Amino acid sequence: MAIWKRQTTLAEINARNAGCLVEHLGIHFTALHDDGLEARMPVDARTRQPFGLLHGGASVVLAETLGSMAGYLCTEGEEMLVGLEVNANHLRAVREGEVRGRCRPLHLGRTHQVWQIDIFDEQDRLCCSARLTTSVRR
Repeated sequence: MAIWKRQTTLAEINARNAGCLVEHLGIHFTALHDDGLEARMPVDARTRQPFGLLHGGASVVLAETLGSMAGYLCTEGEEMLVGLEVNANHLRAVREGEVRGRCRPLHLGRTHQVWQIDIFDEQDRLCCSARLTTSVRR
């Protein structure tokens, strides 16, 4: 059973991100599953730190982007979603290519949500594990 309360398509989700940080970093939503979302982000000059590795902050942006969009899709009507806390453990360095983030809910409550976002390299190795807590505002 799908967790989503709002009806949308990948094209609509990606169009919503035009003109903001998400587009600037090249984040592109690639999968809308019944129980989660996926997006990809390039590892290039926009997302690397000065030593040539994927910047941890860019990974956090990918994680928060996935969790926030998933959280929004689990609201309805005039409800809004705001982030309360995000944390990330950076487990493996990435130098090139792209990374794939996968977001799934840990808790979908009436007033709070908790999302698990795992980020993988092109060899499907876990590079970052993040958690986002959000508040549903009415």
